[in-house]
Amino acid sequence: MNFVFDVDGTLTPSRLPINENFQKTFLSWMEGKKVYFLTGSDKDKTIEQVGKEIWDKCTRAYQCAGNAVYEKGELIRQSDFQLTSKLENILNTQLHRSPWQDKYSNHIEERVGLVNFSIIGRDCPQEAREAYYAWDTDYKEREQICKHIEYMIPELEAAVGGEISIDIYPKGKNKAQILEDLEGPVIFFGDKCKEGGNDYPVVKALQEQSELPFVINDVVDWRDTYRRLSLNADMWTSLLTYGNQ
Repeated sequence: MNFVFDVDGTLTPSRLPINENFQKTFLSWMEGKKVYFLTGSDKDKTIEQVGKEIWDKCTRAYQCAGNAVYEKGELIRQSDFQLTSKLENILNTQLHRSPWQDKYSNHIEERVGLVNFSIIGRDCPQEAREAYYAWDTDYKEREQICKHIEYMIPELEAAVGGEISIDIYPKGKNKAQILEDLEGPVIFFGDKCKEGGNDYPVVKALQEQSELPFVINDVVDWRDTYRRLSLNADMWTSLLTYGNQ
């Protein structure tokens, strides 16, 4: 049984460290299980959030939406994707046109295999992050930007990630890449499982295939994940379903 976890918003509060009590519980819960991390963040940020002991203990870490894969602390493969001038111009235009006025720095961040874009800026304080997230939940700015990017550059995918940003990568280089490596049941946990979210490609791929039985946990936050981990193997087995049914 493969337990696959998004990190930000699923195991931790958005962009913050894991809850101390949950960290201890999760570390113990991992014992004897195949546990995979599947996140848009890079290795250093994930370690900062979950702690090195937990990160080292996972079976594999699929960083940057699966474009940088680590096993036993070693990088075993990565994808290359460079920010083009066309994409950069599109993002800067969106930044200029956004009605959101309270902007900080670090709007465009290049990672392995993807570009992360934030209107408010990744260097914003927590209060501003929460304010933008609440505003975007109503006005759907990030969803509209994603659609615009995919319209302007059809060979790219864009998806809402976390509370303030967008992940952009070549078509097919999304989180669903992990499924190519897995055998057996998949228990997936994510907080952006709806269409347009960066966990959705995993959900869609699972639902469209018929080989891997799965359970999709569309969680609200890390507390929701914490509660669901109380299920035992028999309970998870009873919840398994197949795609294309």
